Amino acid sequence: MIKIRCVVERITYQNPENGYSIMKVKVKDYSDLVTLVGNLLEVPVGSVLLCEGDWKVDKRYGSQFVVQTWEEVMPATLYGMEKYLGSGLVKGIGPKYARAIVSRFGLETIDVIGTDIERLYEVPGIGKKRVEKIRESWEKQKDIKNVMLFLQGYGVSTAFAAKIYKQYGKDSIETVKANPYRLADDIWGIGFKTADGIASKMGYLKNDLRRCKSGINYTLSALSDEGHVYAEQEQLVKSAILLLEADEQSIRQALAEMVEGEELKTDGEAIYLPPFYYAEIGTTNRLLSLLGDSHAKDSGKECDIEEISRKTGIQYDQVQIDAIREAVASKVMVLTGGPGTGKTTTTQGIIAALKGLGLSIMLAAPTGRAAKRMSEATGMEAKTIHRLLEFNPQDGYKRNDENPLEGDALIVDECSMIDIILMNNLMKAIPVHMRLIMVGDIDQLPSVGAGNVLRDVIDSGKIPVIRLTRIFRQAQSSRIVMSAHAINQGHFPDISNGRQTDFFFMPEEDPEIVAQKIVELVHHRLPKAYGQPVSNIQVLTPMQKGVIGASTLNIALQAALNPSQAGLNRGGYSFRAGDRVMQLKNDYDKDVFNGDLGYVASINTEDRTLEVNFDGRMVEYDVTELDELSLAYATTIHKSQGSEYPIVVMPVMMTHYVMLQRNLIYTGITRAKKICVLIGSKKALSYAIRNMTVLKRNTRLKERLAGETND
Repeated sequence: MIKIRCVVERITYQNPENGYSIMKVKVKDYSDLVTLVGNLLEVPVGSVLLCEGDWKVDKRYGSQFVVQTWEEVMPATLYGMEKYLGSGLVKGIGPKYARAIVSRFGLETIDVIGTDIERLYEVPGIGKKRVEKIRESWEKQKDIKNVMLFLQGYGVSTAFAAKIYKQYGKDSIETVKANPYRLADDIWGIGFKTADGIASKMGYLKNDLRRCKSGINYTLSALSDEGHVYAEQEQLVKSAILLLEADEQSIRQALAEMVEGEELKTDGEAIYLPPFYYAEIGTTNRLLSLLGDSHAKDSGKECDIEEISRKTGIQYDQVQIDAIREAVASKVMVLTGGPGTGKTTTTQGIIAALKGLGLSIMLAAPTGRAAKRMSEATGMEAKTIHRLLEFNPQDGYKRNDENPLEGDALIVDECSMIDIILMNNLMKAIPVHMRLIMVGDIDQLPSVGAGNVLRDVIDSGKIPVIRLTRIFRQAQSSRIVMSAHAINQGHFPDISNGRQTDFFFMPEEDPEIVAQKIVELVHHRLPKAYGQPVSNIQVLTPMQKGVIGASTLNIALQAALNPSQAGLNRGGYSFRAGDRVMQLKNDYDKDVFNGDLGYVASINTEDRTLEVNFDGRMVEYDVTELDELSLAYATTIHKSQGSEYPIVVMPVMMTHYVMLQRNLIYTGITRAKKICVLIGSKKALSYAIRNMTVLKRNTRLKERLAGETND
């Protein structure tokens, strides 16, 4: 094994999943930069590394140093110190101040910052505020460095050190030593497998009950990520055995202890994580109590449909009239239908009818974009469900059974997106006298979170449902609308293209060429043909991975649309000013949610932060938080739910066959307002239309509402 000491000059490539990195480094006595390869995730530019490994010659890339082990050390040269301090690792010091500080203190620089920081005032231009920022950041860095060194001993990438420190502070090392499995529960981005790897190196055995319990929790969480509210007992035991390679007896013992200690809830053969169990029971009870309450006040009153038509300027057909009357007569109802069937105009009629009775009405939707669309359609304020319930991270939902919503009726749009946890929190806040009108398209994809709330409510047979099926004449001229309905009925859509159509199909069998054509469509052809800015074009794709997956397409689209600007690197992406980005998790502190779209407004390379503009609201991200964001020139169809875009481009290829289902393609097409372009193979589109084998979600809401369970 050979040892080299080097300074990281630039990062050429990083794989966020396994940490594999390619870097250019400066090594003493080498005139050219040296290529370093190995597991070096989250080592910033400017770091000084002591690496052990070997030289090899790659046929394509030439001489490389392959790292086996490494540690970060304090720089020993003036050049190294300047690079280290200017990397953004220490808040308050960017390249400019790094140069000024090193030129003032030379090789003493690190000692001055560590032991006599007041001397920084000797550097021209440094004020009190900046010195305090540097002091605070330096102390934090020392603690994080200790956590990093400790975790490196157990093979954990430095990517997680800052997150672990943020969660546990100075107690990080003790907490991890006491129970490494806590990491999987407490820290977003650290999965069970990472925690299990640490535990294994700490000497935890395969049948350790703490390991088995954490593995069972992980298995249930993974199932909830697939949409399941619970797991069948035998399914859970088998999945845990497969994951943990532990004895069945140990798994069953751990499961029994967790049930006995109420860490898990059971209902016959169904095993629940407690939040999901209480959410399903709570949603059922509250819906039934709303239904059971004496008929809505004013329910005896007849609707004056002519008066409503006069107010809205809309002529309603019989099914729409039935929906308006049902909304007046019922405490709870569902309005469902596909594009062009008049959900929006019917909702306007319901609002006019309820206002005519003197009722106060609230409007809500699951996402910011859906709420904004609802506001535009109705001329009334619509809030996200989180804002309606006055959610904040410290106190949770301020609106609940003790502090319910005020008003007479609540209309909620895009209900197919609501998962069981959110539904329960919404139902807690609805007082027993209030009407609830649920609007949504039942044929879209179900919620990203666990449950299948809208379908379960409809299938229970307990709640009045009006299904709009007639496509209105003005919608019939849209090939987008007609294609969506054809696909929903299992028919292949009209793909004859033509100048007047708004729905196109471009045949192409080669995924590499499809990727190139998508970039060409977004960059040149569509903006030119329709006079639309690139910001109005959204690429939607069935999957995250692969040649035409969202990750690869994002990098190609960024290179074409927003090339060669300085940015901040994280997790394989470079984030640049002007980039379209998407939030990947609910961050209640920042008040941004999974699926929210924004633009990078500015980048501060000194402080290693960037600001994202979410519909006019600026949100700051530190470089360590950038794994909460992803580029969003392309996104998955799942992530697009509740949104609409003027122009949608969507690849449909057999390489995505595991995801190709009728409701996925239907959801993707119905996101387009003006133009929809599908590109790919007819075989893949045909396969998707025929494929109705949607994964059945484990949920008992339907049975509970229908009174078919023992609860």
